[in-house]
Amino acid sequence: MNNNARIGIIGNGVMGSAIARRLLERDVEVFVRDQDPAKMEMLADRGAIATMSSADLTEHVDVVITSLNTTDIVEAVVFGEQGIVEAASREKLLIDMSSIDPKVTMAMAERLFAIAGMAWVDAPLSGGAPGALAGRLTLMMGGNPKAVERAKSVLGHVAANMTHMGGHGAGQTTKLINQILCAANFLSVAEATRLALDGGVDAEKIPAALEGGRADSRILQEFMPKMARYDYTVTGRIDNMLKDLEAVQRYASSMRTPMPLTGLITELHRMMVMAGLGGEDSAAYMKLYDFGYGPSATTNETVEDGLRTS
Repeated sequence: MNNNARIGIIGNGVMGSAIARRLLERDVEVFVRDQDPAKMEMLADRGAIATMSSADLTEHVDVVITSLNTTDIVEAVVFGEQGIVEAASREKLLIDMSSIDPKVTMAMAERLFAIAGMAWVDAPLSGGAPGALAGRLTLMMGGNPKAVERAKSVLGHVAANMTHMGGHGAGQTTKLINQILCAANFLSVAEATRLALDGGVDAEKIPAALEGGRADSRILQEFMPKMARYDYTVTGRIDNMLKDLEAVQRYASSMRTPMPLTGLITELHRMMVMAGLGGEDSAAYMKLYDFGYGPSATTNETVEDGLRTS
């Protein structure tokens, strides 16, 4: 792992800030950029260096990491006014850890290299903020093999599993597949938790009871206890999952790949977002099954109440 490289992180939300904190703990020099000065200030208090723009950040670092919400935002940060491209060079590397469109990723990577010779690695992640803080993220990586190896030397601080999936966009395609599996798992764990509670079974014991069996998963181990306790501390947002599922639908449609189960899962996520739960943690899938049993939205309404009044 490379501690000498100066790393810039654009996008200091839940994930970007967790990545920055982990790198700072590992004595890496970190520069940060976000539209919200308060987010940069919190990281500056931990030793990060705040910057004035994406171009300013890029000028001062060896590797730029982007952790942003949408394809359009990534494109604006890279190619817009005061964007990364204005300070890009062959010596620098861009690692995009956002979850965005694979085909657009391919096009942007080619464009950045054509303009400035700057390599692009798509490295979307699985494991959320807790995974980043513990250095155990799973990364799905796409790009030139040499660029990917360079990215691994930096990302080893935050990840335990890094796999080169192929050329530009391959990491993003793999992340879409990851999100299909995670979304289905979250919903099934929430549904199973509700049945356990209604049936008088201690749901917090179920992960240990099923550990090592075919039903076991990291989501079961981490989230069933949270759901059973109605612990909705935010580690990953439902509206971000909806964004990824919608990207799955668009990508699959472009190849005429049928996705009937994913379609149902997507609509359940859309229902939750419309009920005002988009900003809540993945454990809040449990709120689909509350109906008066436990704490629900921040207004203490159930999902059913939210749907009636929205």
